Amino acid sequence: MKWVTREHVKVDRVACPWLIRRFIDPQAEFLFVPPDQVLEVARRESATSFDAQGARYGHREGKCTFEVLVEDYKLTAPGLAELARIVHGADVAGDESVTPESAGLKAIAEGFGLAYATDAEVLEKEFPLYDALFAWCKDRVQS
Repeated sequence: MKWVTREHVKVDRVACPWLIRRFIDPQAEFLFVPPDQVLEVARRESATSFDAQGARYGHREGKCTFEVLVEDYKLTAPGLAELARIVHGADVAGDESVTPESAGLKAIAEGFGLAYATDAEVLEKEFPLYDALFAWCKDRVQS
């Protein structure tokens, strides 16, 4: 299945593809386009839009897109709710203090965007970070 979002990924637009690949659609293909093209590309490519104005999945009721996907897909893996809180704090302006980890995740996400030339590279390089952070969250709730 194809998924489409805005180019120049940061927190939510890396966390969501990680979540989608790990829990929703392991074969997902991601397309990154200018913000004003997300909905058109979604229609043309029969892709699911996310984290963009008017997208199928986006911020809702104070939640970031990652939290919306967790909720809508009824994902309950141990540690995922804690990871969602961290992502929320890193993604939603003014909420960096939600968890101690949120400000760090925001800085790291912005650094990946500066260190790599393409959104696909950012995903490839940053997914292991989310694997590790999820493992840490899972360990915290299971201890």
